[in-house]
This record gives sequence, C-alpha cells and structure tokens, in this order.
Amino acid sequence: MNFKKIITIVAVLGLVIAAIVAAYVYNRAFTPNTTFVQKEVFVYVPSNATYEEAKEAIAPFVKNMAKFDFVASQRKYNTNVKAGKFLLKQNMTTFDMVRALRSNVPVKVAFNNQESLDKLAARLSDQLEPTREEIVSVFTNEAFLKKNNFTSENILSMLIPNTYEFYWNISAENLADKMAKEYRKFWNVKRLEKAQKKGLTPIEVSVLASIVHKETAKADERPRVAGVYLNRMHTGMPLQADPTIIYALKKQSGDFDQVIKRVFHNDLNIESPYNTYKYTGLPPGPIAMPDISAIDAVLNAEQHDYMYFCASPDKPGYHVFASNYDQHLVNARKYAAWVNKLGISR
Repeated sequence: MNFKKIITIVAVLGLVIAAIVAAYVYNRAFTPNTTFVQKEVFVYVPSNATYEEAKEAIAPFVKNMAKFDFVASQRKYNTNVKAGKFLLKQNMTTFDMVRALRSNVPVKVAFNNQESLDKLAARLSDQLEPTREEIVSVFTNEAFLKKNNFTSENILSMLIPNTYEFYWNISAENLADKMAKEYRKFWNVKRLEKAQKKGLTPIEVSVLASIVHKETAKADERPRVAGVYLNRMHTGMPLQADPTIIYALKKQSGDFDQVIKRVFHNDLNIESPYNTYKYTGLPPGPIAMPDISAIDAVLNAEQHDYMYFCASPDKPGYHVFASNYDQHLVNARKYAAWVNKLGISR
C-alpha cells in the first residue's frame, strides 16, 4: 500500500470519526430535550444550590438527564450553578436550556394594603425566595430602622403598595434596601412640597393616609375625608377615627384576621396610643399600608368646613358630611337605625 492510499484511508477514517462525534454532540446538545406540554415553564434554583440540587429543580422538565449532564459539563454549568428564576420553553434543546439557566428572570412583585408587617412578609415570601421570618427580621432590624429614619411602629409607611421588579433570589437585606430606595423615589420634590404645605412629614402623611384608606374605599371621596381630618387636626380636635379603634382592638388581641364591622361605645375606652378618641393628633404609626390614591388624597385634600362624617345608608360605600355636630347627630342616628335594621352586631 502506497503512502497516498494510507493518507486517503486515514483522512476518510478521520471524517467518519468526526461525523460520528458531531452526530453524538448534536444529538446530546441540539435536539429537543423537554418533557412539558406547556409553551413555557419557570424553574427556581435556590441560593447556594449545588449542581445536584439544581438538577433536582430542573429534572421534572428534562427528558434525558444524561444529555443535560453532558452539556452542563461541557459548558461548565456543573461547576457554576446560578440561583434564581429561569424560563424554559417547550422543545428547547439541551444547549439552550443550559444557556437559559444562566439568565435570571426578574419577578414582578405586587402587594396591596396590609395591616401588619407580618402579613406583608407572608405575601412577599410567596413571591420571592426569602422566608417570612427573614423579611420581618430585616425590616425590624434596629440598624436598618435607624439608617432610614423609621421606627418599628411606623415602618409600614415605607412600604407603598405597588408593583415592583426584583430577582426571585434577592436577599432579605437587599429587598429592604431596595424598598427604602423606592420609598425615597416615591417622595419626589413635588410630593414633599405638598406635604410641607400641609405641615406634615412624609411619615405623618402616610399615617393619616392609612386612616383615610380605611375610612373609605372610594378613591374619589378620599380627598374630602382627608380634609375633615386635617380640619380636626388644625383645631386641636381628636381625630375620632373608628378605623384606629378597630386597629387597636386587633393589635391588642394579636388577631389581625378578625373582621370588625362595627365599633361600639365601650370600644372607645381601649387603652392604646392608636385610640384617636382618647388621644389627640396622629397615632404613632399607620394602621395599614395606605395605597397611593390615599397618600395623594391627603396631599391634595379638599378645602372645606366639614368637621364630621358618617357612612351613608342611601349611598353604600360613601359618606355624608356635616359642618356642625347637630347635623352630624341627625346623620349618625339615621345610619345607626339602618345598621340595626340589618342586624349588624360586630
């Protein structure tokens, strides 16, 4: 056999081997390797997860884990696992899956009005990796509170109901810092100037807004209700807000899940700094997280001479307003008769 034939045979063998290797790699890396029928699914890989722990999270969505192991090794994913939320699409190749597991997908986190930090923490922990306990701990940390000029009583003022974007695996500490940053961004120059004109600090605005929020669910009525409370504050009159009594009752019992629809005269004797019938001025903190419409209602409160209001029996959800106590008594008796007729006892 001459030299040219040997070279030709070696070349052919090389091409055959290369083709076999290429087919092997292609089959393992570039063919569909998913099991799910949905168009897309999300995979959650915990912080500090090992490769084996990451595979446990990924396994339900992978058809052939041997193929995944092969590509993960070649792409060094097995020694460089990323934590977070990741998007996998139907019929993804193994190569694309490994690549997707390096691209953390942001989470849109939404929360609404909550009455306690514990309830908020539970809501956040349903959407993010940190636990309820971790979130409560960091938001009540003395150093964090001092750094951001809050107290354990008014920290809810910092947490403005809205939709925010975080990474799923954000730490509790970074979550708290980002919420503080969002709070400072919310209180822009325009809002700060309006608060100053009302003689209120941003925290005081939030405390009053929480009462307005609880008094009426009707956003279009909130500026008028806010105006009543500001009139009372300016004359030194107690706020006499029933929602603060309800909050005091819940706080004293520790049960924020109870439903209290009616405040009785005896309830007004409760000893609490949140009893605005007994103590003048604002309570030490918000009775819930006021939403933005309630905050802006305080900042843009109506100017009027109303000093009293009570729920309207003729227009459910709304209130009737009065400038003097005699008229208020007429309105209040009418409402009480309506409530008694309905048989609402608590």
